[in-house]
Amino acid sequence: MTHTISSFEDLKALEGQEIGVSDWYDINQEQINQFADATHDHQWIHVDEERATAEMPGAKTIAHGYLTLAMIPAMTASFIEFTNLERAINYGVNKVRFMNMVQVDSRIRARAIVARVRQRSGAIQVMGQTTVEIEGEEKPACIAETVSFYYLK
Repeated sequence: MTHTISSFEDLKALEGQEIGVSDWYDINQEQINQFADATHDHQWIHVDEERATAEMPGAKTIAHGYLTLAMIPAMTASFIEFTNLERAINYGVNKVRFMNMVQVDSRIRARAIVARVRQRSGAIQVMGQTTVEIEGEEKPACIAETVSFYYLK
């Protein structure tokens, strides 16, 4: 479900509510390798499939925690649609916990809650809580408290 927003009051009405659950996204080795190249993080647990088979729980490489975190905007993009958005800013993350490994060839999805909404510096500040779930796993991959600013026309 997409929530249509045109005012502060529209966002404020969502405070405390779950606003969406994304589709499942595949995490494959090519994506992990590309993230490793982009961030210069080539730790073997992410990119060495042979060693991971021998030494990792589950015998697979795992996605970078920051790759999982970086997927949140893409996974949650369809939850809110603005009718008059000038710009949106990812301001930061107050708290992130990586709670479970995302093994290669897993599928993840995001579940988002609007935790707090307030007016600040000519914008609408939204603090969200996003849980990244792993298909078939009880324990989530991560839980992140995000902070975004939305400037309306």
